[in-house]
Amino acid sequence: MTYCLFCKMVNGDIQPDVVFESDDVLAFHDIDPKAPVHILIIPKRHISTLNDLDEAELGGQL
Repeated sequence: MTYCLFCKMVNGDIQPDVVFESDDVLAFHDIDPKAPVHILIIPKRHISTLNDLDEAELGGQL
């Protein structure tokens, strides 16, 4: 699989302006903000589509 932009950020190939990081998520400032504070929060695991998630990961919302 070719890494997506977000995978490159998680792997350290691209250095975003990180505001928070945990084992599961990465939060960083958007490079083209549409608001005074515009922070993106992404999972560290690549998820191609919502169909790739199971019910437990969606908090039973299926």
